[in-house]
Amino acid sequence: MPKILLVEDNEMNRDMLSRRLVRKGFEVLVAVDGAAGVATAESNLPDLIVMDMSLPILDGWEATKRLKQIAATKNIPIIGCSAHAMVGDREKGMEAGCDDYDTKPIEFVRLLGKIEKLLEKYART
Repeated sequence: MPKILLVEDNEMNRDMLSRRLVRKGFEVLVAVDGAAGVATAESNLPDLIVMDMSLPILDGWEATKRLKQIAATKNIPIIGCSAHAMVGDREKGMEAGCDDYDTKPIEFVRLLGKIEKLLEKYART
């Protein structure tokens, strides 16, 4: 069962996404801010991270950069998720180290497709 770390500060988004991912057969870990996300990733080594970019304490941009600099977590695929849909935000996410980027409101089928694609890609490498 693939393990997904969901780093999301909005309780409604967090609950909805985690329930839907569990129903799809994933084990879901949760962190409510970027610092907790980095710590949880280091201690649990999930198969994939869904990272909100607008987080308290440590934003998703910086949390992603840090995770990509840590030997144990640098190869974990990260999908950045944000309401930031301005021109250049996707590129900013990719530059921070995200492997893919999605916008809010989350369209679950689209996000699930990205998750499955990255899990398959990283399972082969």
